[in-house]
Amino acid sequence: MSYRVGIDIGGTFTDFALLKGDEVILHKNLSTPEDRSIGVMTGLEKLAQKESLTLSDFLAQCDAIVHGTTIADNTLIEMNGAVTGLITTNGFRDEMEYRRGFKEDIWDSTLKPFKQITPRRRRLTVPERILFDGSVYEELDEAAVREACRKLNKQNVESVAISLLFSFVNSAHELRVAEIVKEEMPNAHLSISHQVLPRGPEYDRTSTTVVNAYVGPRVTSYLEKLVSRLRDGGFQNQLLVMQASGGVMTKEYIDGSPIRVLASGPAGGVIGSAHTGSAKGAPNLLCVDMGGTSYDMSIVLNGTAPATSGWNMHHRYLIGMPMVQVETLGAGGGSICQINAGEVQVGPRSAGSDPGPMCYGRGGTEPTVTDALLMLGILSADGEFAGGSFSLQKTGVEDAFQVLGDEMGYSAEEAAFDCWRVVNANMIQAIRRTTAGKGIDPKEMVMLAYGGNGPAFAAVHADALGIEKVLVPKASPTFSALGTLVAKPTIDEERSCNCSVGSPDLDTMKTMWQQLEARALKYFADAKFSGDQIRYQFLVNMRYAGQNFAVSFEVHDCRGSQDYLFLNDGFGEKALQAFNKRHMQEFEHIREGELPEIIGVRLVSSVNTTAPAVGQGFNSAKQNAIPVKTRRANLGEGYQDTSIFEGAALQPGHEIQGPAIIEETFTTIVVYPGWNVMVDDSGDYEMRKIKTS
Repeated sequence: MSYRVGIDIGGTFTDFALLKGDEVILHKNLSTPEDRSIGVMTGLEKLAQKESLTLSDFLAQCDAIVHGTTIADNTLIEMNGAVTGLITTNGFRDEMEYRRGFKEDIWDSTLKPFKQITPRRRRLTVPERILFDGSVYEELDEAAVREACRKLNKQNVESVAISLLFSFVNSAHELRVAEIVKEEMPNAHLSISHQVLPRGPEYDRTSTTVVNAYVGPRVTSYLEKLVSRLRDGGFQNQLLVMQASGGVMTKEYIDGSPIRVLASGPAGGVIGSAHTGSAKGAPNLLCVDMGGTSYDMSIVLNGTAPATSGWNMHHRYLIGMPMVQVETLGAGGGSICQINAGEVQVGPRSAGSDPGPMCYGRGGTEPTVTDALLMLGILSADGEFAGGSFSLQKTGVEDAFQVLGDEMGYSAEEAAFDCWRVVNANMIQAIRRTTAGKGIDPKEMVMLAYGGNGPAFAAVHADALGIEKVLVPKASPTFSALGTLVAKPTIDEERSCNCSVGSPDLDTMKTMWQQLEARALKYFADAKFSGDQIRYQFLVNMRYAGQNFAVSFEVHDCRGSQDYLFLNDGFGEKALQAFNKRHMQEFEHIREGELPEIIGVRLVSSVNTTAPAVGQGFNSAKQNAIPVKTRRANLGEGYQDTSIFEGAALQPGHEIQGPAIIEETFTTIVVYPGWNVMVDDSGDYEMRKIKTS
């Protein structure tokens, strides 16, 4: 027997999806923030026990372990990355502070400046200048580079970002600076802009390179520790890591640009959503993922999860690499409920996994959303929680909500209900902002809910947004982990050139694509994929002269080695037509009579792997499900006896009308009044709004 394991580490739980033939086995255990690799190994050992194997025998039979992580995200959020310095061209010392004039609140004149990853004393410049065409205007002053290294050494700098003007056209100066830094600072981590993001604009490249330097040591250190533990445990293959672009690749490839894993955890769920939605006839999805710490929203259109560059971390650090777009709100099961200035506030502070919500019995002292769900009867303290990890405890929970109630002048139950209402309002408003910003009407979408807490709130959100159908996969509590098994091994890289589409430099473009193809072949060979398995998508980056941003579009695709015959005399005209079409889709206009310019080439290389099968359809005969018990619960219309169903006992064709609660092993699905749910042929849930005449 061979296995594939998908892993997603969240702020509260570490999720696992084990693919065993066509069977998917789920597992969750608490994350271990002090060393997240411990939580990973604990979960793998639990999976081995479920298969009646020792850990070493289990790992020896694993064809692939695919890992999504939020370690880069957490490093930026917590601002605890490496002590980072920047070496750049004279005159560009303050580019990181100029940004693009972004300000989080334009009406707040007292808003404090953000904490710099590289404060000014660690941003140093050196005389040198390369022009836009790659010619050297001013030679590199190597003595100034060595002096900069001495200054950085005195400040105990651990990681150095190198970003020189137009290095993506001519990298000679950057490479020489890197050599000197290695001599003067042998223990420093290096982040070199033409390797991290080989294109303009200048701020995008510098910002991306600096963030890469800041998060890089923590990411690589964690992955090295995990790889070492896996190897010691008996795993014989390469660890595959989820990338923000929606693909996966080897740990060795990620080492070159650790920033590729930024926001990679949520990306797994979006890729899994696209796969599931397409199989179930719902190509346009509003995806919502509510875990223990955050609420993530994303859009799937026409069965694909768009990956775009230019993402801002709180409008402060621009990331120029392609990333699946996920909007995050600090609203999860661990979000803390409190009274602030006479009003109920929920989040963004979270109890995380340690100590966690009060009902976890691990020392939490502040009430959370999970505690509110327990007070409302949506969760129960009568059975096991999170697949038997532990049982919930009511001790102290009611007293904590009574403290809030006393401030507001009502009971503990009313305080818990208010917290439930507020967190719902926060999430619904966040969805409205996200969809409005993308020009999307939620009423035209199908909602797909996942995460440990997503199915407990989904129907409320759908109701408020006018959405009539909600999909809840059986694997929803570990859906991001499952999504990593759907994602393809992918390398997405680009190179910069500059020529008119009217007279394209075909030789230069061919050389660049060949270099990218050779890199892809190397890394895929290391991952034990043969060259004939690789699908290549050749893309061109083009823009009108003077534009800051380019559009990217495909000009050719093939499988296996390429002869480049598509680079012929008619290439320029075909590229122009494709550009006009893409520009019209994106901006709804083209400039008649003006020839755009080619500013770069891009190669997306990918390999198909075995993905979890997704069932579809409702062929089984309808039948009413039988509840196992009732429980006093408040599902928005006051406390009443509510039917409780066991997910394990439900079969395809079973139908349940709300109000009802379905208790799955790792999640709770709430069927609110006015909704019903059916179990499809694959055991997944489909909730629909009951239409009234």
